[in-house]
Amino acid sequence: MIAIYRNKEIDHFLIKYESRRTFMAEEIERSVLQIIKDVRDKGDEALISYTTLFDKAELSTDEIEVSAEEMAQAHKKLHKDLLKTIQGSIKNIEDFHRNSLPKSWFNWQEDGVVLGQRVIPMQRVGIYVPGGRAAYPSSLIMGVVPARVAGVSEVYVVTPCNAQGEVNPVILAIAHELKVTKVFRVGGSQAIAALAYGTASIPRVDKIVGPGNIYVATAKKLVFGQCGMDMIAGPSEVVIIADDTADAEFAAADLLAQAEHDPLASSLLLTSSEKTALAVQKAVSEQMKNLKRTEILSQSLQNYGAVLLTQTMQQAIDLANRLAPEHLGLHVQDAWHLLGRIQNAGAIFLGSYSPETVGDYWAGPNHILPTNGSARFFSPLRAEDFVKFSSVISYTLEALNRHSEQIVHFAQAEGLDAHAQAVIKRVSKNGKLF
Repeated sequence: MIAIYRNKEIDHFLIKYESRRTFMAEEIERSVLQIIKDVRDKGDEALISYTTLFDKAELSTDEIEVSAEEMAQAHKKLHKDLLKTIQGSIKNIEDFHRNSLPKSWFNWQEDGVVLGQRVIPMQRVGIYVPGGRAAYPSSLIMGVVPARVAGVSEVYVVTPCNAQGEVNPVILAIAHELKVTKVFRVGGSQAIAALAYGTASIPRVDKIVGPGNIYVATAKKLVFGQCGMDMIAGPSEVVIIADDTADAEFAAADLLAQAEHDPLASSLLLTSSEKTALAVQKAVSEQMKNLKRTEILSQSLQNYGAVLLTQTMQQAIDLANRLAPEHLGLHVQDAWHLLGRIQNAGAIFLGSYSPETVGDYWAGPNHILPTNGSARFFSPLRAEDFVKFSSVISYTLEALNRHSEQIVHFAQAEGLDAHAQAVIKRVSKNGKLF
């Protein structure tokens, strides 16, 4: 059952809901700091120790890396229909990210000044692929493809193994299909530390991307600055705005699709229609009976699921912008009209026939999205996240002469005489001085 909240009840629910965003237990942070220190100081020895502790797998040093043969065998065993589906997904994602990739540019001005921007791919990135409650091969595609489109030459993947030291075979098959540089059978905060600092087996990378649990998110937060990071992800979330034309079955299905991820996942419906609120509540209960992950669904909906019955549609929109959700579904009569009023969302799904699932697997835009309200300032993972921008500045003597007085005045105003002299020496040596 998913609860319906009205009027002041909405405020009480949101206090509980938003408290989830600030949860960063000191105990977890202390534990993760110790893991990071151990990996930084002891390298592979720490990775093996923590893999035994958390994953119950006994690995030797030469087993940290998955062999190319193991990946090739997984690819060979993949059902041809599934492989075809995966290849179609990869193509769609490649096409989308290729269109969004920024390009270098230069502007030649008449006075001899050339200004521009170089776009340079990172050399080495690490992709974290979860493997706890469920393995997510799709997250591997979403991490690797934009990196490859951007021109990254070395792509390393870390993902947890089971107690037998095995990695999900679909993940290995996709890694082979995508020609990733190497895959390592380690997960958790120890894998993040290894990518950030490097070990004998795992190279240090320029940037780490990919979703994970609170330990992974905490590790990413703590090693940020040692290397780049995509975002600090939290539990998954969906918000659906629905009017009285919404199909309750569709809305309920989308809420449940998000709730099955994790007990901390949140699924919210915002509507000003009591008819829609009651119909969706009923549809959620009916559909749950036929789904497998009932325990997770029940916990998620009880803790962070809700139907918020607003007084107006504008109030629903305002709440959505306040929540800045990872996924936002617009189940309204004119979704395109409403789109312009949405300010904060990771991915926006317009209309009743655009379920979140198409974004997870097929459409092309990335499903690695900002969570915990961070869509206010973070964006979905893009090819652009795997490149660096270098500014390019070129002045001729004539151009420097023309602008030198203003430049020197600015430097002197800041009390930086050496800055001023760097210009004065050039123009005075060539017989010019303002």
